[in-house]
Amino acid sequence: MAIIKSLVLAGLLTASTALPPAAIGNTAQTGTTSLTQVHNPKFVRNGPLELARTLRKYGAPLPHDLKAAVKRIRKARNQKRAADDGADDGDDDENDRGSVQNYPKSYDVEYLLPVSVGTPSQQLNLDLDTGSSDLWVFSTLLKESMINGQTLYDPNASSTSDKMEGYTWKITGDVYVDTVTIGGLTVSTQAVEAAKVVSEEFTADSDNDGLVGLGFGTINTVQPYKQKTFFEKAMPGLDLPVFTADLKAGAPGRYNFGYIDDDAYSGNITWVPVNSTDGFWRWVSPGFQVGSTGSFNDTRVHGIADTGTTLLLLPDGVCEAFYSQIASAEYEPSQGGYTFECDDTTVPDFYFGTGDGQMIRVPGSYMSYSRSDGNSQRCFGGMQSDSGVGFTIWGDVALKAAFVVFDQGSEQLGWAEKPL
Repeated sequence: MAIIKSLVLAGLLTASTALPPAAIGNTAQTGTTSLTQVHNPKFVRNGPLELARTLRKYGAPLPHDLKAAVKRIRKARNQKRAADDGADDGDDDENDRGSVQNYPKSYDVEYLLPVSVGTPSQQLNLDLDTGSSDLWVFSTLLKESMINGQTLYDPNASSTSDKMEGYTWKITGDVYVDTVTIGGLTVSTQAVEAAKVVSEEFTADSDNDGLVGLGFGTINTVQPYKQKTFFEKAMPGLDLPVFTADLKAGAPGRYNFGYIDDDAYSGNITWVPVNSTDGFWRWVSPGFQVGSTGSFNDTRVHGIADTGTTLLLLPDGVCEAFYSQIASAEYEPSQGGYTFECDDTTVPDFYFGTGDGQMIRVPGSYMSYSRSDGNSQRCFGGMQSDSGVGFTIWGDVALKAAFVVFDQGSEQLGWAEKPL
């Protein structure tokens, strides 16, 4: 049975030739579901660490200044923790249609979803990430030294888990087929990647038990055969092949699956084509504008929409145009990025085009990501350079300024304005 299931998931057999549909039990849901965020007060923002995490995520080199800043911050945190408890974490890096609450770290920093895995269900808090395509979790296969309060997936405690023999994935670990439920959506043959080894960066984050990738399955890292994402498996049972992100600043936001809430946005949705060749939600913005009285710059900006990244990473020319309008702004080597006085009243709004003349306004207040150091009066900017990445990353700083529709059925993004 395990071999047949693996062949079905790999696409080498069809459901009709391998197992009857009832045995496969791909999905069981009502066609739509909604997930609401709530505040997790334990997260502490840090601009350099978030920028470094994003660059590592996309294989970009860390500039010398940023690398030094991260090392200094890690060392300071370790010294404080050692003083507090003698520990050391290393110096490296709801509606009746179905709803579930979603836990962001400090609202708009990192969004965690309560996800049920296995039978009986094991609930883990996972990061929803449109910039990747793996569903991986902290597991009982990990060494104790790599665990720091995370909830662990135990495949042996699930009667529906089935190990895919001979399968591996990018982070060292095993691959299982098991039942996964997010809100009202259930996929009973989902590939769950159980980690055996994780980096210090993940171990240090005690609130995050893993990740739900919602990019395109072409960048799933399971070998020898890639596996479909949770959304790709759930799509056949949804009313529409879409999910939407209605993120907010300083308040709970919402993810909806299978429908578009017409009350969540104003005006019209502007649709732009997505190039999914590299597995990302890649699209092209027709240009940008700094401030309400500035002129529109029609420089095309190629990038991806990524809910798993907090910052907005843009080309150097765009960053320079934006920060040149802030009286106190400067590139601060000790932080590895742009900073400005937190109380600077000259921080302008930033606008980016989507198409058909529509522009999304990112309020200047969204650009104050975190204080540079403890009680510092300078703030690390929410917009930073995408140098080394190869493309712009429209992270949460930009996404929470709009209502965004991820239409995987037609491979397009929908952008709409909303009350901010």
